[in-house]
Amino acid sequence: MSVRVSGRNARFQQWQALLRNRSKRQRRGEFLVQGVRPITMAVEHGWQVRELLHDADAEMSGWARRTLDTVRAERFAVSRELMHELGGKADTVPELLAVVALREDDLCRIPVGPTMLTVVFDRPTSPGNIGTLIRSADAFGASGVIVTGHAADVYDPKAVRASTGSLFALPVVRVPAHQAVLSWVADVRAAGVGIGIVGADEHGALDAAEHDFTRPTLALIGNETNGLSVGWRAACDQLVRIPMSGTASSLNAANAATVVLYESARQRRAAARCVSPDLPR
Repeated sequence: MSVRVSGRNARFQQWQALLRNRSKRQRRGEFLVQGVRPITMAVEHGWQVRELLHDADAEMSGWARRTLDTVRAERFAVSRELMHELGGKADTVPELLAVVALREDDLCRIPVGPTMLTVVFDRPTSPGNIGTLIRSADAFGASGVIVTGHAADVYDPKAVRASTGSLFALPVVRVPAHQAVLSWVADVRAAGVGIGIVGADEHGALDAAEHDFTRPTLALIGNETNGLSVGWRAACDQLVRIPMSGTASSLNAANAATVVLYESARQRRAAARCVSPDLPR
């Protein structure tokens, strides 16, 4: 059975707050997920779904019915008007929305080892850039993403949508300052994993293609306006640049991350083929 919600009561206002208010998300330890793929990915990857909201006035698809029937969560039948307000799109009403518990911000969630590739996004200001970077990290085989410093929220609805569900497939950890990450790197190195710290910078000494990304790597992407912080820049073992032609002065931060991630994946595929020539190109 679903609890009916047809007015802007206290429960509806809580859902609105999860969309609009970062501190409320953090205090409640949950966020609102919009979209078929993100909800599906959250379920498939074992995230705790606390509540499912469905359109009380529409016939449900097979996907929506299966989700309601199989996911253990409190269910709410919400009027079409209110679902439209919560859905985030002007022209459509979502079938389902999900309230999902936040994951712990613990660097131990990120797997370490000889093939690790972890991306650090330093003080990003755009939730959309965060989501896009997470999507690229997932696509090109990264082992995790770390967001450092005073940054936009990983769980902002714009970030969640831009990740197209990859937020749920990849460990993403928020860390207040770079020192905690460097302490974690020191522990990783002490455990025998020779992880290198590589920053993307327009004044880097090497083109990205000239750096060896086949070794364990922490790849740094700086703030959209100011680049890497002084602390991160000092911590780098190497700075690499993305060669550019044309009149553009720089790349969007998420786009720059995508280029670096692609280059890493390209090098790692080439190295794997040297070991196993029968692997697909």
